[in-house]
Amino acid sequence: MKVLQINSVYGVGSTGRIVEDLGSTLTEQGDEYFVCFGRDEQIKNESVNAYKIGSRLDIKIHGILTRVFDMHGFGSLKATQRLIEVIIKYEPDIIHLHNIHGYYVNINVLFKFLEEYHKPVIWTLHDCWSFTGHCAHFDYINCPKWKTGCYTCPQKGEYPSSKWLDNSRFNYKKKKELFTSVSSMNIVAPSLWLQGLVKKSYLSKYPVHLINNGIDLTIFKPIQDIEEKDKILQKLGCQGKFIALGIASVWGERKGLNEFLALGKILTPEYQIILVGLSETQRKALPSNMIGVTRTNNIQELAKYYAVADVFVNPTLEDTFPTTNIEALACGTPIVTYNTGGSPEILDESCGIIVEKGNIHELCEAIYKLKRYPIGAEECLNRANLFRKEDKYREYYSLYKQILKR
Repeated sequence: MKVLQINSVYGVGSTGRIVEDLGSTLTEQGDEYFVCFGRDEQIKNESVNAYKIGSRLDIKIHGILTRVFDMHGFGSLKATQRLIEVIIKYEPDIIHLHNIHGYYVNINVLFKFLEEYHKPVIWTLHDCWSFTGHCAHFDYINCPKWKTGCYTCPQKGEYPSSKWLDNSRFNYKKKKELFTSVSSMNIVAPSLWLQGLVKKSYLSKYPVHLINNGIDLTIFKPIQDIEEKDKILQKLGCQGKFIALGIASVWGERKGLNEFLALGKILTPEYQIILVGLSETQRKALPSNMIGVTRTNNIQELAKYYAVADVFVNPTLEDTFPTTNIEALACGTPIVTYNTGGSPEILDESCGIIVEKGNIHELCEAIYKLKRYPIGAEECLNRANLFRKEDKYREYYSLYKQILKR
């Protein structure tokens, strides 16, 4: 079996690691894989079969097309034509799409090819971009236009940002036409929340499977050595404090940065907020009672931050299925999260607290409660075991086999 995956990134970020791990699973089973990706090159294995789509110039031109004309997904013409040549040469049995937004592929060229190529397609959706006229998430403003047809987009300035024209009406119609043209396609959603949305969208004509994201429990695990834990806390300068941790790859209002700033004004001095993943500008702008750490792609380092925290706080205002929640649980750290998207699906009352979205007071009280009534690491680990990456990738492998039998 030969599987070709297409994603915006490879080997970095949550989706890039999923692509990498799926490839490893195929190799372990004696099958072949090939990865085509758009940006942020970080290939650890020199022998890996991978192809970088387009150039930096292609990405910049695609970005201009997006910023001015709101035509995200309609740039990168030559780059996508070259991608198709690569696909034809590889002769995959299955084409597995992930994020096809990100300034690197032309959806018109790609899907017209997929329509005529007649090979089975799997599309793992990591957000809602595939069934909107512009945005990747609409939960933040509760916009219903995606159900019937986008127009006059209220999020034109959000990713993928357009500073001038609003092309959402055309984008919606064209994406609907293209994305429903493939005869043999299966959709995968990582959360029940996203699965439910897809079933209400124009993609509902296809089977929609639920496969949760998984994580590596050999990396994300508690720190057993008390001295090592103390050294990390000493380095951070927060020994003796109750640590409320937040982690994001990119911090902003929608990831809950303002919620943390509000918490910093409410929580008493025995509590310490640590935010990981900030830009240098954001880190410098933090109030003195909060600790900021800039972004890292070192997952071993991330695991240590999770493991020394007393609670992982995720006040996200839009999210599909945040793997940060699972990573925290795997490190023995309970969670407080807003009832946003697929975030609450990851925990139950044994390992955390779900709070009404936007309720800062309730968020604060939940943190206080976990200090008064701590949740043990064992309960968190039991829940994390439901999301072992090996099990999740076996589900994908079973889906591959099932599709090829048809």
